[in-house]
Amino acid sequence: MSVTTRPRASLGRVIEDLGNTLLEVVSGAADVDAEIETVVIHDVLDDTMPMRGALVLGVGLSDPDEIAELLQALAAQHASALVLRAPVRAEQPVRDASEATGIPVLALTRGASWAQLAAMLRSLIAEGDVGDQAATTLGGMPSGDLFALANAIATLLNAPVTIEDRNSRVVAFSGRQHEADPARIETVLGRQVPERFARQLEERGVFQELYRSQDPIDVGPVHNTEGLPSFPRVALAVRAGDEILGSIWAAVQEPLSPDRVRALKDSAGLVALHMLRLRAGADVERRLRADLLATILEGGPGAADATARLRLSDHRCVVLALSAAEETDDEPSAGARGVAERQRIADAFAVHLGAVYLRSAVAVIGNVVYAVVGIRPEQDDSDSHPEHSDADSRAARVATDFLGRLGATSEIRIGVGTVAGDAAGIPSSRANADRALRVAFAGLAHSHPYTDAANVRAL
Repeated sequence: MSVTTRPRASLGRVIEDLGNTLLEVVSGAADVDAEIETVVIHDVLDDTMPMRGALVLGVGLSDPDEIAELLQALAAQHASALVLRAPVRAEQPVRDASEATGIPVLALTRGASWAQLAAMLRSLIAEGDVGDQAATTLGGMPSGDLFALANAIATLLNAPVTIEDRNSRVVAFSGRQHEADPARIETVLGRQVPERFARQLEERGVFQELYRSQDPIDVGPVHNTEGLPSFPRVALAVRAGDEILGSIWAAVQEPLSPDRVRALKDSAGLVALHMLRLRAGADVERRLRADLLATILEGGPGAADATARLRLSDHRCVVLALSAAEETDDEPSAGARGVAERQRIADAFAVHLGAVYLRSAVAVIGNVVYAVVGIRPEQDDSDSHPEHSDADSRAARVATDFLGRLGATSEIRIGVGTVAGDAAGIPSSRANADRALRVAFAGLAHSHPYTDAANVRAL
């Protein structure tokens, strides 16, 4: 059984993204530049599977001599690495074969399933067309199945559950929240623990205790000035190794039984895997979309394929370029803050455009957030200038609306490019959007919203 893909990932990237949590190099030296072209589940009854560039999953393998023999065969077929279930018996035959063949042996941590690993590896090497991933995205953003998991945990505990990140943002919640107290309902509706309740928990040292403990902790009811009922909570930190990913919170009206405490602890490992998959999937999709978007903005031989994978083929397109005023903070952390802020704005821009345009792609490239929006062909059947102008104006209105909602129009500008009739015209639209952006930051946008020669708008 195999899952083939285009060679978009390297062994170094796999170890970087999944290492220290799911995978550990236990033998041999990993070639970080080795390309991963496919994931193969080793089958002793089938030796015809192509292994070139393969990351091989050695399910059920434990005998050192069998492992050493497989390493020799993998080297002959130019595989990239072998993954075994921890603990790996890295005895002398295995170490010798790994060093002699150059095929590293990686260990899959206990508690993680082969299915989870295969799914995450599939995301890392970006199989297939980005545009065909509707089942794993919501509003253009990657999503996991944490909601189903929250419902399963709620059933085990017989209590409504939320799964939260380190910043007390709700990333998933179960049903039956109406059985909880008003504080929980407010938290779920706002997808964030209200500040007044979070402050109480901090003052009581709840978060410090939560992140120190390996076991669930009991949390007393929060106080409110409205005289509304408030129930106790049972909370458990979600960990991946030494890293705290978030926490699980159950609103309870009586203490959990020992069996339910064990069920909660067992569930935390699975929640960690899903949170890691969610995070890895989001990062991978962002990188992939940025690569594809950069390709179509620059033009060249791969532009047509990239346009198809972003599902922008057969659409006229407009390029939008968004940027903030130059940062003046010289602190080293300022650059990191700027990167995070640009990604936050790009995510918001993607959601905003997704509500207006059937096809759009947004990514951070350098210090600029670029968006390419597709205009439905049925709305633009001719090459007449008025229709191009209407599409340009509509994009400008959408961008202006976004700036208004963002509440930062004094610091952020958007350049709107000309309408591109096909993929070949997108680099020209990008150049015009960049020019409009320069005009805006030169202070000319208010007096010259259009530059006639380029027919671009600066907002």
